[in-house]
Amino acid sequence: MRFTKMHGLGNDFIVIEAVEGVDYSELAVKLCDRHFGIGADGLLVVEPSYIADVKMRIFNADGSEAEMCGNGARCFAKYVYEKGIVPKKKMTVETLAGVIMPDLVVEDAKVKSVRVYIGSPVFESSRIPVKTEKQRFIDETVKIDGKTYRLSSVRIGVPHTVLFVTSLEESFIKDLGPKIEKSSLFPEGTNVDFVKVENEENIFVRTWERGVGLTLACGSGASASAVVSSLLGKTKRNVHVHFKAGALFVEWREDDNGIYLTGEAVEVFRGEIEI
Repeated sequence: MRFTKMHGLGNDFIVIEAVEGVDYSELAVKLCDRHFGIGADGLLVVEPSYIADVKMRIFNADGSEAEMCGNGARCFAKYVYEKGIVPKKKMTVETLAGVIMPDLVVEDAKVKSVRVYIGSPVFESSRIPVKTEKQRFIDETVKIDGKTYRLSSVRIGVPHTVLFVTSLEESFIKDLGPKIEKSSLFPEGTNVDFVKVENEENIFVRTWERGVGLTLACGSGASASAVVSSLLGKTKRNVHVHFKAGALFVEWREDDNGIYLTGEAVEVFRGEIEI
């Protein structure tokens, strides 16, 4: 099977085109293994669509299927454009979270960056979902292991829970991240975004991804972090979201309530593997 390895700010993916008779969940577990496979945070599958130019399926490293992925969407758009599958600089991509619309910046037939419209944030607790009687779960006090934290949850294609911190120490994130991810508050689990606010235009984020663990970057996590930061008055609506490997620019527009995510997508290598 032919594959392409790609990444968006270090959040890495294996991209393949649809294969008959393959269990993608099992394949993702095998291929994403960093010791016995290719190694990646997730598997992206290119499929035909009846409602958009193309369809993107996303499988996490643990085999679970995700509804959406901002970094994955940029890599996916670069792949289908440069492969000639969708030769459009503005395209529509079907996902489990709905249709998204990547807008490509192309130089010398190569995609340099991608701006993706990924929809509007969902705040209704029942739709995220969060087990609470409150209509919204924003800046709510939660006790975990006897300690109190203020959490905010929003759905940006997938569930995200934002926690503001003064330090992005990895040991703290690796300890608390899985506890929030698998808390009984979240019946479908949740991604967890640890956010340090620098100023009204810049935030630093580390994301504990549901089904993956600590990643170098997360597009939907950047979006969730920017939205909650703005909602709580910590930043403007448009912010630069910094990860370990670089930054994404998130626009949360007032006119249509839509979120637009801009950043690079990089092809690392291509290869073949027996499955």
